[in-house]
Order: sequence, then structure tokens, then C-alpha cells
Amino acid sequence: MLKALHRCCQRSALLLVARRPWSSSSASPPPLHTRLLLYLAQRYYDVEMLMKWSSNLKKRGLQKKNAYYGYTQKFYGGDIAAAYFILSLKGRIRFLGQPAWLHADQSGKFNWDFLNHKDTPLEEVDLSYTVINYTGLGNLERQGSLRTLSLRGCPEVDDWFLGRLHIFQDSLEELDISHCPRITTGGLAALRNLKGLRRLDMSSLPGISSPGLVAILLEEMLPQCQITAIGYDHSLKQEEEEEKEGQVEAQR
Repeated sequence: MLKALHRCCQRSALLLVARRPWSSSSASPPPLHTRLLLYLAQRYYDVEMLMKWSSNLKKRGLQKKNAYYGYTQKFYGGDIAAAYFILSLKGRIRFLGQPAWLHADQSGKFNWDFLNHKDTPLEEVDLSYTVINYTGLGNLERQGSLRTLSLRGCPEVDDWFLGRLHIFQDSLEELDISHCPRITTGGLAALRNLKGLRRLDMSSLPGISSPGLVAILLEEMLPQCQITAIGYDHSLKQEEEEEKEGQVEAQR
């Protein structure tokens, strides 16, 4: 949105300056790019204000989507509140003991049949490509039976978010955090608290500088966990070669 606004301002500035009349008594008008820069300098603060307004609007929208569902929790219980929150984010849920997954359609609408599962905890949750963040995770804190959690491609999942996953340390068995751009090595270290974890997908994390070494450390911290780390072929090979060179030098 910001890029589109920037391009729109550039086009408007170009057209307005290009059409500006110049007196015949003056010398040749300044070059077009000079006039364009002058115009942009005059409108700089207007554009900056619009961009700031757009950024604040986006933040408020994110906060609203990750608000704590305290009212729903008070009248319907923690399980229904968690389900409502996830479905509102266009996520997918499966209640404990139920074979069917519940999810919203492309327009965000969903069936209200989940209200029939009061006092039934969630067993599997898929929040892939949603905007859940650290605050929104508080809506799931009472889900002591959560076994599977997918956060694939979530842009707001960061190290602080991973640090809060300890609330599922007694139940969580499968975790997918692949393609999350804000996760770093420091956040992955917090996963050591998930002693019951059996499967972890940490593929394609751009914030990880040494994925091979990180995967090895995680395997040591979680020896019973099967770790998937694809999308790092070049890095892994490079790290293996560096490790072999280090062993050869040590033998010399």
C-alpha cells in the first residue's frame, strides 16, 4: 500500500510540474528532474504524514485482530474463546475427539457449530499465513491438550512469540514455524522447553544465519524430536565443508 501511494505521488508530481507555466521573459526553465525534486521537497511532509497515518492504521488493525477475547471467555469458556479467535483469523481448528476440521471460507465466514463444543479443548490448530502475534497467543494459553500447532508463514511470529510457547510444554508434539521471517537463532533456543516435541519444521527461515549449526543444537536439546530444515542446501553444504576443513586443520 505504501509503495502504491509513493508511486501515485510521484506520478502526480510529475504531471503537475510538467504542466507548470514558465514566463517567456525568464531563461530556459530548469530541467524536469530539478522541478520534480523541488515539488517533492515542498510536499515531503505531506507524504510523510500520509505514510505515518497508513502505518498507524495498519498497527491498529493488527492490534484489533489480536485482541484478548475476554468477554467470550467469560460467557462461553476458554475453549470456545480460543476457537472463535482462531476462526476469526481464518485459521483451522480440530477439537479433541472430533474428526472434522473447522475453518473459515475465503471471505472469512465460518459455521457457528463450534459453539456446540463447549468445554472441549483444541487438539490441533493451523494458523498458517495469519497475522497472529505475541498478544494474540494469549487467547490459547488455556489449551492444555494442544498437540499440533502450525505457524507456517506467519509474518508476526517472532522470538518473543516462540518464548511464550512454553505454555504448551506438556502437550505440544508437532510444531511448524517454517517461512516465518522474524524468527532468529535466539528464538529457536527457547524451544528447549518443549520437551514433548516430536516434530519440528524450521525450513526457510531467513533470519537464521547458520541453519546447519542451529539444527544440530536443537537436536541436542530435543533428542527425541525429528527436525526438518529444508531450503538451506547451500548453507548446509558450506557449513559441512567448513567443519571438515576445521577437522583437517586440527589433525595437522
